[in-house]
Amino acid sequence: MKTIIVLLVIWAILAVVGFALEGLLWLGIIGVVLFLGTLIFGIVHHNRNNAKAKPRS
Repeated sequence: MKTIIVLLVIWAILAVVGFALEGLLWLGIIGVVLFLGTLIFGIVHHNRNNAKAKPRS
């Protein structure tokens, strides 16, 4: 879980830097895409682990 949070912070920083500097707009777009991808992966992974831990009755 810590790895996903660290990646989210890194991608957010890349996105902010990319949008702040006009010449690095592509970096901002890549940062947003990676941020969203990591967020979705983290949510799916977290839900999958919770489903395995809770027995269904």
